[in-house]
Amino acid sequence: MKKIQIFDTTLRDGEQAPGASLSPEAKIRIARQLVKLGVDVLEPGFPISSPGEFAAVQQISREMQGIEICGFARSVREDIDSALKATQDAEKRRIHMFLSSSDIHLDFQLRKSREQVVEIARRMVAHAKQFVDRIEFSPMDATRTGEEFLHQVVEAVIAEGATIINIPDTVGYALPEEYGRLFTRVRQGVRGGNSVEYSAHCHNDLGLAVANSIAAIQAGVTQVEVTVNGIGERAGNCSLEELVMALETRKLTLGVETSIQLQEIYATSRMVRREMNFPIALNKPIVGRNAFQHEAGIHQDGLIKNRNTYEIMDPIQMGIPRKMIILGKHSGRHAIKHRLSQLSIVINDQQLEPLYEKFKVLADTQKIVTDAELVMLLDDPAHPSHEAFEIQDMQVVSGSDRKREAIITLYDTRTSKTYSCSAAGAGAVEALIGCIKQAMPFEARLVELEVHSMYNGESSSEAAEGEAEVTIEVKGDMFIANGIDTDIAFAAAKAYLAACNQAIHKTLEIVPQI
Repeated sequence: MKKIQIFDTTLRDGEQAPGASLSPEAKIRIARQLVKLGVDVLEPGFPISSPGEFAAVQQISREMQGIEICGFARSVREDIDSALKATQDAEKRRIHMFLSSSDIHLDFQLRKSREQVVEIARRMVAHAKQFVDRIEFSPMDATRTGEEFLHQVVEAVIAEGATIINIPDTVGYALPEEYGRLFTRVRQGVRGGNSVEYSAHCHNDLGLAVANSIAAIQAGVTQVEVTVNGIGERAGNCSLEELVMALETRKLTLGVETSIQLQEIYATSRMVRREMNFPIALNKPIVGRNAFQHEAGIHQDGLIKNRNTYEIMDPIQMGIPRKMIILGKHSGRHAIKHRLSQLSIVINDQQLEPLYEKFKVLADTQKIVTDAELVMLLDDPAHPSHEAFEIQDMQVVSGSDRKREAIITLYDTRTSKTYSCSAAGAGAVEALIGCIKQAMPFEARLVELEVHSMYNGESSSEAAEGEAEVTIEVKGDMFIANGIDTDIAFAAAKAYLAACNQAIHKTLEIVPQI
């Protein structure tokens, strides 16, 4: 099966997204994770752009083994020399240089003739070839470049020693069929066209970056340039996780594979999101919060019977904690009964019907019904709360040093004992979670915390509600839970405790630590 090389440019092109700037230290942390993920080529930055950028590229080049490091440069001697110097200690390296080729770029940005562009490209590739074997050349805005001139530029750089030709859809203008055809025509129409590797680099302005990249692969391209979470200029770049999972899911049709370690996808996505402080759309394929969650009753019923009815991928394969069913106003009876069974609560059809009616009333007033709320709706002494701990009271006060101090009273439903704990933190959420941690019989590592506003704006008299979703890790297992409150910090505390209660329920650990 043909191997597709994954060229990651999260740290270079991805960082060009407005507001996504990274410190050199953050770049190095992400680079380590990208190596763990299994990317083939890593483009860690633009060395000449700043001393910090140069230092980060240099350290990554020295530290990251078993991966090809790419130094990025304009077709300018100083840029190329800087990229060469920054990557000189890499185990494997290449230089990636670019030069505009479309008439609109030549006329309004470069202000150079076509003849001058060809000459610059030729001279700069020849210069780099003296120092490095592998040279990637990108005619910028290739998809809006006249075909004859594009062939002329590509032929010139191949003659001077370029080994990889990247055809970038710089402004996301191409359609899949024409983008794939572009590679075929370059390969067939350029002298030496069959002697080099080809790379696709697609932007997502029309939402076609992944589709265009797949079209390029079908046309024979062996490398695709991507970013984690699809981050990048304007609407972003081809998303690493979307492309890789498309190739994996349709492997038999496409006949290609990658070296990506699929189980590292989720962790990598979350790291990039945290380091760049760049949110992920809830409905983003693969790594969005809703990507593997289902609320519609018909879908939930199918999933309970067989996951493959409505899911073409297993989220666990990508390291994503499973929480496939979300209870909301579209949920049906089967979903409610199934969720209760997961909480070790078994009810018959006679008990289900009145519960379902109460559930529908509650679900009409809020987006999500939590596990605790579902059990409360039972209102049956035979089915006491499955929650090991319940919050009886919580409050947060400001300290003299701007820290927050939290006090929480927890009720242990199994021993009927009440515990009071306090903790301080830089913020209310940190302080509240610190309190809860004291009571847990295990170390619960906070993996992810997401908060969302639930105010619909329909009535000024209604208090805005916040929803928090927490993911924790306990002894290698992931647990996800939601919390709702008019105070977002309290919502986070409720979600964290609910996740801990899930872990207690699974591990049957009952001894409180306070």
